[in-house]
Amino acid sequence: MRSTRQGIVGSAGVVPPGGDNLTTQQILDTMRALQAEVAVSRDQIFASRADNAKLRRANEEMRRDLLQVGERATDERAPPVPLRARPMSFSQAIMDTALPTTSLGPKVSFTGVEDPEAHLTVFDTQMMLTRGFDSVYYKFLMSTLAGTTLEWFVSLPDRHITTFDQFATLFMEQYLVNKAPTRLSYDVFDIKQY
Repeated sequence: MRSTRQGIVGSAGVVPPGGDNLTTQQILDTMRALQAEVAVSRDQIFASRADNAKLRRANEEMRRDLLQVGERATDERAPPVPLRARPMSFSQAIMDTALPTTSLGPKVSFTGVEDPEAHLTVFDTQMMLTRGFDSVYYKFLMSTLAGTTLEWFVSLPDRHITTFDQFATLFMEQYLVNKAPTRLSYDVFDIKQY
Protein backbone atom coordinates (compact mmCIF):
# COMPACT_ATOMS: atom_id res chain seq x y z
CA MET A 1 0.00 0.00 0.00
CA ARG A 2 1.05 3.49 -0.80
CA SER A 3 -0.10 6.79 0.79
CA THR A 4 -1.18 9.80 -1.36
CA ARG A 5 -2.92 13.05 -0.66
CA GLN A 6 -6.21 11.65 -1.91
CA GLY A 7 -5.91 8.63 0.32
CA ILE A 8 -4.22 5.23 0.43
CA VAL A 9 -3.79 3.27 -2.83
CA GLY A 10 -4.24 -0.47 -2.30
CA SER A 11 -5.12 -3.49 -4.38
CA ALA A 12 -8.78 -2.72 -3.97
CA GLY A 13 -8.43 0.90 -5.12
CA VAL A 14 -7.98 4.32 -3.59
CA VAL A 15 -9.08 4.73 -0.03
CA PRO A 16 -10.12 8.33 0.46
CA PRO A 17 -9.16 10.12 3.69
CA GLY A 18 -12.69 9.55 5.00
CA GLY A 19 -12.08 5.82 4.87
CA ASP A 20 -14.45 4.63 2.06
CA ASN A 21 -12.80 2.34 -0.49
CA LEU A 22 -13.19 3.26 -4.18
CA THR A 23 -13.03 0.62 -6.79
CA THR A 24 -11.26 0.97 -10.09
CA GLN A 25 -14.60 0.99 -11.83
CA GLN A 26 -15.76 3.95 -9.75
CA ILE A 27 -12.55 5.83 -10.55
CA LEU A 28 -12.98 5.12 -14.25
CA ASP A 29 -16.60 6.28 -14.10
CA THR A 30 -15.53 9.48 -12.34
CA MET A 31 -12.82 10.09 -14.94
CA ARG A 32 -15.29 9.51 -17.78
CA ALA A 33 -17.73 11.95 -16.19
CA LEU A 34 -14.96 14.53 -15.81
CA GLN A 35 -13.91 14.00 -19.43
CA ALA A 36 -17.53 14.48 -20.51
CA GLU A 37 -17.72 17.71 -18.49
CA VAL A 38 -14.45 18.89 -20.05
CA ALA A 39 -15.82 18.04 -23.51
CA VAL A 40 -19.03 19.98 -22.78
CA SER A 41 -16.96 22.89 -21.42
CA ARG A 42 -14.77 22.76 -24.52
CA ASP A 43 -17.86 22.84 -26.74
CA GLN A 44 -19.20 25.77 -24.75
CA ILE A 45 -15.87 27.61 -25.14
CA PHE A 46 -15.89 27.00 -28.90
CA ALA A 47 -19.52 28.16 -29.07
CA SER A 48 -18.61 31.20 -26.98
CA ARG A 49 -15.71 31.99 -29.33
CA ALA A 50 -18.03 31.65 -32.32
CA ASP A 51 -20.56 33.96 -30.62
CA ASN A 52 -17.78 36.47 -29.87
CA ALA A 53 -16.68 36.38 -33.50
CA LYS A 54 -20.29 36.99 -34.63
CA LEU A 55 -20.60 39.88 -32.17
CA ARG A 56 -17.29 41.35 -33.38
CA ARG A 57 -18.47 41.18 -37.01
CA ALA A 58 -21.82 42.76 -36.08
CA ASN A 59 -20.00 45.50 -34.15
CA GLU A 60 -17.73 46.23 -37.11
CA GLU A 61 -20.74 46.39 -39.45
CA MET A 62 -22.53 48.79 -37.11
CA ARG A 63 -19.42 50.95 -36.84
CA ARG A 64 -19.10 51.02 -40.63
CA ASP A 65 -22.78 51.92 -40.98
CA LEU A 66 -22.44 54.72 -38.44
CA LEU A 67 -19.43 56.12 -40.27
CA GLN A 68 -21.34 56.03 -43.55
CA VAL A 69 -24.33 57.76 -41.94
CA GLY A 70 -21.96 60.38 -40.48
CA GLU A 71 -20.34 60.94 -43.87
CA ARG A 72 -23.76 61.26 -45.50
CA ALA A 73 -24.82 63.69 -42.79
CA THR A 74 -21.76 65.88 -43.38
CA ASP A 75 -22.41 65.73 -47.13
CA GLU A 76 -26.05 66.71 -46.66
CA ARG A 77 -25.26 69.58 -44.30
CA ALA A 78 -25.29 73.10 -45.61
CA PRO A 79 -21.95 74.33 -46.88
CA PRO A 80 -19.86 75.97 -44.16
CA VAL A 81 -20.80 79.56 -43.54
CA PRO A 82 -17.99 81.88 -44.49
CA LEU A 83 -16.48 83.90 -41.68
CA ARG A 84 -18.05 87.02 -43.11
CA ALA A 85 -21.75 86.65 -43.79
CA ARG A 86 -22.27 90.27 -44.86
CA PRO A 87 -21.24 91.56 -48.28
CA MET A 88 -17.90 93.37 -48.52
CA SER A 89 -17.85 97.08 -49.30
CA PHE A 90 -14.67 96.87 -51.39
CA SER A 91 -14.64 95.93 -55.06
CA GLN A 92 -13.40 92.46 -56.00
CA ALA A 93 -10.13 93.87 -57.35
CA ILE A 94 -9.38 95.40 -53.95
CA MET A 95 -10.32 92.20 -52.13
CA ASP A 96 -8.04 90.14 -54.38
CA THR A 97 -4.99 92.27 -53.56
CA ALA A 98 -2.68 90.59 -51.06
CA LEU A 99 -1.22 92.58 -48.19
CA PRO A 100 2.57 92.76 -47.98
CA THR A 101 3.97 90.34 -45.42
CA THR A 102 6.72 92.74 -44.35
CA SER A 103 4.34 95.45 -43.19
CA LEU A 104 2.55 95.44 -39.85
CA GLY A 105 0.14 98.20 -40.77
CA PRO A 106 -0.67 101.45 -39.00
CA LYS A 107 -0.76 101.67 -35.22
CA VAL A 108 -3.73 104.08 -34.99
CA SER A 109 -7.35 103.43 -34.23
CA PHE A 110 -10.47 105.42 -35.02
CA THR A 111 -13.51 104.88 -32.78
CA GLY A 112 -15.74 107.64 -34.14
CA VAL A 113 -15.04 110.43 -31.66
CA GLU A 114 -11.69 111.56 -33.08
CA ASP A 115 -11.09 114.10 -35.83
CA PRO A 116 -11.35 112.15 -39.13
CA GLU A 117 -8.97 114.51 -40.95
CA ALA A 118 -6.33 114.09 -38.23
CA HIS A 119 -6.82 110.33 -38.40
CA LEU A 120 -6.28 110.29 -42.17
CA THR A 121 -3.15 112.48 -41.77
CA VAL A 122 -1.65 110.12 -39.18
CA PHE A 123 -2.69 107.14 -41.28
CA ASP A 124 -1.05 108.58 -44.43
CA THR A 125 2.13 109.34 -42.53
CA GLN A 126 2.38 105.80 -41.19
CA MET A 127 1.49 104.27 -44.56
CA MET A 128 4.33 106.09 -46.32
CA LEU A 129 6.61 103.55 -44.63
CA THR A 130 4.90 100.62 -46.36
CA ARG A 131 5.29 102.05 -49.86
CA GLY A 132 2.07 100.26 -50.69
CA PHE A 133 -0.38 100.96 -53.44
CA ASP A 134 -3.99 102.08 -53.09
CA SER A 135 -5.51 98.63 -52.57
CA VAL A 136 -3.19 98.11 -49.59
CA TYR A 137 -4.29 101.50 -48.20
CA TYR A 138 -7.95 100.41 -48.32
CA LYS A 139 -7.40 97.34 -46.23
CA PHE A 140 -5.12 99.04 -43.75
CA LEU A 141 -7.52 101.98 -43.32
CA MET A 142 -10.32 99.50 -42.70
CA SER A 143 -8.14 97.81 -40.04
CA THR A 144 -7.92 101.09 -38.09
CA LEU A 145 -11.70 101.32 -37.70
CA ALA A 146 -13.18 100.20 -34.38
CA GLY A 147 -16.56 100.12 -32.69
CA THR A 148 -19.31 102.09 -34.42
CA THR A 149 -16.99 103.15 -37.26
CA LEU A 150 -16.45 99.52 -38.17
CA GLU A 151 -20.22 99.00 -38.08
CA TRP A 152 -20.60 102.00 -40.41
CA PHE A 153 -18.04 100.53 -42.81
CA VAL A 154 -19.74 97.12 -42.85
CA SER A 155 -23.10 98.78 -43.56
CA LEU A 156 -21.83 100.32 -46.83
CA PRO A 157 -23.31 98.78 -50.01
CA ASP A 158 -21.68 95.69 -51.44
CA ARG A 159 -18.70 96.37 -53.77
CA HIS A 160 -19.33 100.12 -53.35
CA ILE A 161 -15.77 101.34 -52.81
CA THR A 162 -13.55 101.34 -55.89
CA THR A 163 -10.94 104.07 -55.18
CA PHE A 164 -9.11 105.21 -52.07
CA ASP A 165 -10.23 108.82 -52.62
CA GLN A 166 -13.83 107.64 -52.62
CA PHE A 167 -13.23 105.73 -49.37
CA ALA A 168 -11.53 108.73 -47.74
CA THR A 169 -14.34 111.06 -48.87
CA LEU A 170 -17.04 108.75 -47.50
CA PHE A 171 -15.11 108.49 -44.24
CA MET A 172 -14.70 112.26 -43.92
CA GLU A 173 -18.38 112.91 -44.74
CA GLN A 174 -19.56 110.36 -42.18
CA TYR A 175 -17.51 111.83 -39.32
CA LEU A 176 -17.51 115.49 -40.39
CA VAL A 177 -19.09 116.54 -37.08
CA ASN A 178 -15.95 115.33 -35.26
CA LYS A 179 -13.67 117.54 -37.32
CA ALA A 180 -11.84 120.13 -35.26
CA PRO A 181 -13.22 123.61 -36.05
CA THR A 182 -10.98 125.88 -38.09
CA ARG A 183 -9.35 128.66 -36.12
CA LEU A 184 -10.48 132.19 -36.84
CA SER A 185 -8.59 135.42 -36.12
CA TYR A 186 -10.75 136.32 -33.14
CA ASP A 187 -9.80 132.96 -31.50
CA VAL A 188 -6.41 134.58 -30.85
CA PHE A 189 -8.04 136.88 -28.31
CA ASP A 190 -8.88 133.85 -26.11
CA ILE A 191 -5.19 132.89 -25.83
CA LYS A 192 -3.56 133.86 -22.55
CA GLN A 193 0.12 133.76 -21.82
CA TYR A 194 1.23 132.22 -18.51
